[in-house]
Amino acid sequence: MSDTTVAPVAAPVKSPRRRARELAMQGIYQWRVSGNDPADIEKQMLAEKNLGRFDKPMFSLLLRGALAKHETIAEQLAPHLDRAMLELSPVEFAILMLGGFELTNLPDVPYKVVINEAVELAKTFGGTDGHKYVNGVLDKLAPQVRTAEFAKRKG
Repeated sequence: MSDTTVAPVAAPVKSPRRRARELAMQGIYQWRVSGNDPADIEKQMLAEKNLGRFDKPMFSLLLRGALAKHETIAEQLAPHLDRAMLELSPVEFAILMLGGFELTNLPDVPYKVVINEAVELAKTFGGTDGHKYVNGVLDKLAPQVRTAEFAKRKG
C-alpha cells in the first residue's frame, strides 16, 4: 500500500457574472415562493454577508428586470412549455424567467451564453433532468426573440 495523500480539488471560482445570475435566480425564486416585494428581496439579499464576488449592477438589472417584466416573459415562454408557468417548480420558473429576460432584453449577451448559463443553473439548483427542460424551452424561444442574431448565423 502506498502512503500518498490526495489533496482536495478546489471548486472552480465562479465569474462575477455567473454569481450575479445565481443570486438573481435565487431572488426570483424567493419572489415566486414568498410573494414579497422585489425591492425588499433585493435589499435583503444585498445585506447578506459572504455572497462572494459578484457583479452587483448585473445582479440588480437581472432581478429587477425579470420581475418587472415577468408577465411579458411568461407570455413569451408559454407556447414552449408543456404546462402552465405556475405549475413549474420554483427553480425552473426562476431560471426560465431569468433566461427569458436575458434573451429578450440583453442582446449584448449572445443567446448561446444565455442558454448555457441557464442550463448550468438548472444543473446546480434544479431537479435531475431540469436542465434538459430549461435548454429545450430557451432553445425554442431564442430564434423568436433574437431574430437578428439568428439571421447573421444563417447568412
